[in-house]
Amino acid sequence: MRIALDAMGTDDYPSPDVAGAVEAAKELGDTIALVGDEDLLKAELSKHKTAGLALEIVHAPQMISMEDRPAEAARTKLESSMHIGMALVESGEADGFVTCGNTGAALAVATLHKIKRIRGVHRPALTSIVPVRGKPFILVDVGANVDSKPEWLLQFAVMGSIYAERVLNRQKPRIALLSLGEEEGKGNALISEASKLLAQSDLNYVGNAEPKEMSTGRTDVLVCDGFVGNIFAKTLEAMGSNLFDAIRDEIDHSLRAKLGGFLMRPAYRRIFRQHDPFEIGGAPLLGVDGVVIIGHGRSNALAVKNAIRQAHQAVEGKIVEAIRDGLGQKSVPSSGQSGGH
Repeated sequence: MRIALDAMGTDDYPSPDVAGAVEAAKELGDTIALVGDEDLLKAELSKHKTAGLALEIVHAPQMISMEDRPAEAARTKLESSMHIGMALVESGEADGFVTCGNTGAALAVATLHKIKRIRGVHRPALTSIVPVRGKPFILVDVGANVDSKPEWLLQFAVMGSIYAERVLNRQKPRIALLSLGEEEGKGNALISEASKLLAQSDLNYVGNAEPKEMSTGRTDVLVCDGFVGNIFAKTLEAMGSNLFDAIRDEIDHSLRAKLGGFLMRPAYRRIFRQHDPFEIGGAPLLGVDGVVIIGHGRSNALAVKNAIRQAHQAVEGKIVEAIRDGLGQKSVPSSGQSGGH
C-alpha cells in the first residue's frame, strides 16, 4: 500500500509530519510518499533512522498555509503539496492521502479540483472520530457543509454507518441524529425531515440523541449538519482540555494533592490516552472518490502516524467502494428537496 502524506501540513511542518511518517512506515510496512519541499524533507529525514523503510519524497514547490483563503489557494496553488498529493490518489499512484493542513483548502482541492465526489453523493462530509471512554463514535458532518438538507443527512448517515462497520468493526452501527431532545419531533425542520428519511431506510436508526448521551454508548454514528457538528466537536475538545488542565492545577495545589496525583498518575495517563484526539490522528472526508484523511494542524508525530493508520484502515476496509455500493442499496426517496449537485 502507498500512502501520500502532505508533509507541509502541520503547524510545525515538516518535523512532526516526517517523524510520524517514519513511525507509520515502521508499524504498517506501507510505502509513505512525503509530498513537499524536497530539500526541507531530505534534511528532516536525515535526522531519523530510515534504513529498510519505504519512504519516498515527491517534490511540491508550493504549500497551502493555514492563513490562505481555501477556495483561492485551491484554485491558484496548483503545485502545492495538497494538489500534488491528491493527484497521486486521482491517478492511482497512491491508495490514500493524509493532510494536517488547511481543512477548507483540503475540502476544496478534493471535491472541486482533484479526486471529486463519488457519483450520486450530494455533498461529501467531514467526520470526526470522537474518543469517549474507550469506545469512540463517529460524528458527521463536522464542517464540510454549514447548511444541509434532509437527504444529505441521510447520505451522511449511510456513509458514517459504512465507515463504522468497516473501520471500527461495529455490527449494524446505531445511527442517531444530534438534537435538543430524545423525543420524536424534537428539533428543527431539518432534523424532523431527516428523521423521517432515516426511519424509512434500512439503517439501524435509533432516533434522536442529546449531547449528554454521547458517553453512554447509545450510538455509533451521530449525524448533524456541519455548522452544529463543528461547534459540538470544538466544544468537546475545549472542555476536555480545560478539565485536564484543572486537574493538573489542583494536583499542584498542595503536597497531599501532589502525593495523590503521583499515586494516580498511571490511571490519569490511561484516561488521557482514551480521550486524546492524537490517538485517533485524523478522520476521513467521506463521499469523495478516494481515501482522504484530514487531521489537526497542531498534530504531533503521534497524531500524524495515527492519521496515516486511519488511511491504511480505510483503504484496507475498501471504504470508497463500499460507499459506492451502499448509497444505492440504502438510500430512499428524498424529501422532495433538491440534492444541489
